[in-house]
Amino acid sequence: MTQQGDDNWWDKLYDESEPDTAPAATADTLDDHFTTASRATTTERPGAAPDRQDPRAAAPAPTPPARPAPPPRPAPPPPPSPAPPPPVPGRAPWETPHAGPQTFPAPPPVAPPPADPPAAPPVEPPAPVETPTVQVPVPPPVAPEDDADLTVEVSVPRPRGYVGSRPPTYEAEPTALPVARPGELGELVADTVLDGARYGTCTLRAASVRGDSARYRGEPRRDALLTARFGHDESALVLVAVAAGSRAAEDAHLAAADACRWIAEAVCRSHARLSEDIRSGRRGELKSGLHRLTDRTYGKLRARAAERGLAPDEYTATLRCLLVPADPGCRTRVFFGIGGGGLFRLRDGAWQDIEPLLPEAAAVTGAPVVGFGSPPGPAAAAPAAPAEETEDGDRLTMDLGITTAPGPLVEGPVPPPAEPFRFRASVARPGDTLLLASPGLAEPMRGEPELARELAARWADKEPPGLAAFLADTQLRVTGYADDRTGAGVWEA
Repeated sequence: MTQQGDDNWWDKLYDESEPDTAPAATADTLDDHFTTASRATTTERPGAAPDRQDPRAAAPAPTPPARPAPPPRPAPPPPPSPAPPPPVPGRAPWETPHAGPQTFPAPPPVAPPPADPPAAPPVEPPAPVETPTVQVPVPPPVAPEDDADLTVEVSVPRPRGYVGSRPPTYEAEPTALPVARPGELGELVADTVLDGARYGTCTLRAASVRGDSARYRGEPRRDALLTARFGHDESALVLVAVAAGSRAAEDAHLAAADACRWIAEAVCRSHARLSEDIRSGRRGELKSGLHRLTDRTYGKLRARAAERGLAPDEYTATLRCLLVPADPGCRTRVFFGIGGGGLFRLRDGAWQDIEPLLPEAAAVTGAPVVGFGSPPGPAAAAPAAPAEETEDGDRLTMDLGITTAPGPLVEGPVPPPAEPFRFRASVARPGDTLLLASPGLAEPMRGEPELARELAARWADKEPPGLAAFLADTQLRVTGYADDRTGAGVWEA
């Protein structure tokens, strides 16, 4: 409208309009509110209607002499603007903060129109007055957390998984699985076996782990571990059997598993008498009886080798066993077996190698050991009973239920193993820790003093470790030792 030269378009639009055909009873229309708001914030313009009772009156009032304009009220100074916050990545455009505080016009107060406002003479148009504003500071956005300032302390009791000046060559975790063949899935063995128990005054922890070399090449674990309890209550007997197959034999893992299973079956059949002899301290009868059971197990291994068409030394394993009575009043621990490995005792913070000494080769003489539990004296040298009349109902020629002849049969008594029998019965003290180890664990215990010191520090004067902790301890790696590891620890309360 101003482009057409009409400067009074405002008055024509709102002050010179025709009255409504049905005026409202009260001044509560949009025009009334607008007029009231205009009077509260600005002075009247020249030429406005003198009649305040009806802002839409058509008759203009005479123009009086001009009055000096009052000085304009200065606007309050704005508060200092805060520093603009840094831009936040990933924020939507409408969430981006402004460089300074945002300014919003304050709404004018709304008051009801006066019932009969006095007529006021028009005045000179004042100088432009800025609209009052209210500055509303916008809170700065939450800056992303600085990861560099976050520090989380984690207690790591075992900072590394190896001892020595450098880490081992192979990786610490399994990489390749052994090859599986149809019809031989029952011969697969797991990478790791873990077990434990608590009887009487002792706590048992046992673990068998595939070596780093076998894990890398995808070979099966040649060590075998078997834990079993025979009997009930105080007469119960706990057996731990550890066997290690020959490294060069293809079926070494099967021979080790057979050795553990067959010695467990033999002990199970004689567990009542074995438990009684241990609690009664009959050391001589224990040694002769366990020697006989071990020889019978190796006789079965030789028969199985003949069945497979293998030489005896191609299907064999070392065998080491531990017998622990469940009677809390008996602290006798019995070790027996054949072949390499280790038997260690941790006492007063120091390791003791208590492996039984092997007799001289010339001293290994005498007749085969006869039935278990034979009384000492001349009866011990009596000839062995016929195979059909041996105790426990099994034959020395081992009728394995094979329909065809497996090869050369064993006629007569089973020959003794190539290595001598080992036996030791010792009384444990409170606080002792007994460790039965396969060759893969015994060799680094003897060859790397740092490993022995580390295990002594972890196990001395402490509660028995949990299963996971014991597994981590036994597979503490040492450079140059990559064979399978099997160990059984007994903690005395």
